Amino acid sequence: KDITDAVTPGSRAQEDHMARLAAELQVLPCSPTCANWLLYGVQPKSAKPTLRPGYCKGKVHQRRTLGFTGRRVLVSRQWSNKTLSDHRTDRKAWVRALLALSATGDDQAANANADQADDTDRWEYELASRDDPDVPPVHVHFLRKIAERQQWRAQLDAAKEQLQQQLSAIDSVAA
Repeated sequence: KDITDAVTPGSRAQEDHMARLAAELQVLPCSPTCANWLLYGVQPKSAKPTLRPGYCKGKVHQRRTLGFTGRRVLVSRQWSNKTLSDHRTDRKAWVRALLALSATGDDQAANANADQADDTDRWEYELASRDDPDVPPVHVHFLRKIAERQQWRAQLDAAKEQLQQQLSAIDSVAA
């Protein structure tokens, strides 16, 4: 797919934007073997003596595609040095902080702090077999998980909305 097939610049500003995007993509690494890693002081994978930064032949760097083909961004753990569980922990901390900010009473704040307690020493885990009578069928399990996620999302959205209202009230008082 070419961006030029779908988009034609309608103004000088759009042409300038496409030129800036093309210039940025000219120096952004497109893959672990891209020569543009040399611009950032990183040895590309399977490097050869003929590699020259800014002259990668990948489609990502071509003006007619403007990065729409290929893998434009490496996975976040290669940039941030975090694993997926580290990202999950960060998201959980962010949600807990947001819920603690939106809590209005001491009981809600106490509940949020109680949820953070580590209860792993109270439980013993073992794999369940298919014949275990305590384990619901797979479709029931998935439907429960979906409902749980929807409930979490609703609570998060409500907390965001409440926090937004509190911030607007503060802004209106300050103005």
